[in-house]
Amino acid sequence: MQLQVLYEDNHIIAVVKPAGVLSQGDSTGDASIFDEVKSYLKEKYKKPGNVFLGLVHRLDKPVSGIILFAKTSKGASRISEQFRNHTIQKTYHCVVTGKLKLEKGELKGKVNKISLFAEGFGQKSDKEILEAVKKATKTRTAELSYEVVKSNNKYSLLKILPKTGRFHQIRVQLSEMGNPILGDLKYGAKEVLPDDSIALCATGLSFKSATGEKLIDLKIALPNEWKKYIT
Repeated sequence: MQLQVLYEDNHIIAVVKPAGVLSQGDSTGDASIFDEVKSYLKEKYKKPGNVFLGLVHRLDKPVSGIILFAKTSKGASRISEQFRNHTIQKTYHCVVTGKLKLEKGELKGKVNKISLFAEGFGQKSDKEILEAVKKATKTRTAELSYEVVKSNNKYSLLKILPKTGRFHQIRVQLSEMGNPILGDLKYGAKEVLPDDSIALCATGLSFKSATGEKLIDLKIALPNEWKKYIT
């Protein structure tokens, strides 16, 4: 894996997670971006012992895009607080199947309740989180806004701004609208993409630094492999 570092300071580091790579290692032993960042820091700063790295949010394995880690406990606390308070602006782009009825709109609905921060999700594997979701009995409202960037008769490129951070909410809500994300077999798509990836990418992340009020605004380009669907 060729690690792409977007931003780094004393407290945080932001990198690009490729599709098909775990955010954090689990019992499968598959490669994780968490371990790659740890190795990068260990080598860069010539640290002989263990390197602190805090997982403050995660991306699903088949999703690509910007992911943020904390290099210190202070960084973990400050950034996690921003996620809890919904002051971090996340931007996603995705390719969905079909043509949408409206060029832009908002989706609001109930999804399985899962409080990832309260449940200590940083210590849970993807499998454990899925089990927690299955056991959830309450529901919480999931909200997002979308805008059609480009469309043809078969696929549409959307810009997504989540207003809440529910588990799988973008994937679930677009599927329920009748426009599942390309490659997302779990939620109704029919086509398979390489490496079990789906056409969903975290393309933007805007937040305040762990110290002070500096605004950090990160953006990446769309995956090249999407071009054949949305030209």
